[in-house]
Amino acid sequence: MAFCRTCGSPLEEGASFCSSCGSANAAPATAGMNAAGAAAASRTQVRAASSGIESNVAAALAYILSILTAVLFLVIDPYKNDRFVRFHAFQSLFFGLAWIFFWIAWAFLWGMLAFASSGALFWIGLPLRMLIGLAGFLYWLFLMYKAYNKEMYKIPVIGELAAKQAG
Repeated sequence: MAFCRTCGSPLEEGASFCSSCGSANAAPATAGMNAAGAAAASRTQVRAASSGIESNVAAALAYILSILTAVLFLVIDPYKNDRFVRFHAFQSLFFGLAWIFFWIAWAFLWGMLAFASSGALFWIGLPLRMLIGLAGFLYWLFLMYKAYNKEMYKIPVIGELAAKQAG
């Protein structure tokens, strides 16, 4: 019996895609192995798949607390070997770091402008900061949605870096 390379679920005979996670499995992981090797591989894959949550849920959860959960999924065992989870964990990590650096630069810029204008620009910048914060929150939810739907959505620039790191 063949098993999915990504999630370890049993594949139907001759299936090109996994019915559980949707990943391509043109050549099953147990192809070309002797019976003992295939049995050992299937036990390992089933154990990895049954040891925790589905890879799409793990990828979505990597975004929950950004840097903290991203690092957590990069070091926890069955997920650190799953390319899909690794990609989303790295993307979450890079997105979180970029968001922090953006807000530091934004606060510095608006702090300097508010100081230069004796506080007048503070009240103009407040709604703008709220809109940018809302946009960032909605984008974060969108990233979690894409990960949960088993999509490899790449943020411009950050997504390419995450793909390189994920392997």
